[in-house]
Amino acid sequence: MLTKTFSKFAPAMDIQVLKSKIHRATVTEANIDYIGSITIDENLMDATHLIENEQVHVLNYRNGQRIITYVIKGERGSGVICLNGPAALQFSKDDEVIVISYASMDFEAAKSFVPKVVFPNKENAI
Repeated sequence: MLTKTFSKFAPAMDIQVLKSKIHRATVTEANIDYIGSITIDENLMDATHLIENEQVHVLNYRNGQRIITYVIKGERGSGVICLNGPAALQFSKDDEVIVISYASMDFEAAKSFVPKVVFPNKENAI
């Protein structure tokens, strides 16, 4: 009965799905004195369709911390992954992180949506 009811309403429903993922990037800097956010190399942003000021979740492999912040465009080709402001207390240089963004979309559109996922090397190059 639940499946029947859910199917009846699903086409009009928006859901959150994975949009972008940078998997296991290396933190190059943690800057407590900045106002906040994460600075990401513009090449990584382009590859994952992230834009400046977009909300992201950042997960730390070393200590399990998960924060929500926004993206600042970093110098193209620099490999920069810098946690700024209070996040710098939870992330350190050389930590491995996952950066994730989500998008809201129609239930049916979400079924065929393909997120942009990259696996950078230790220098944060693709």
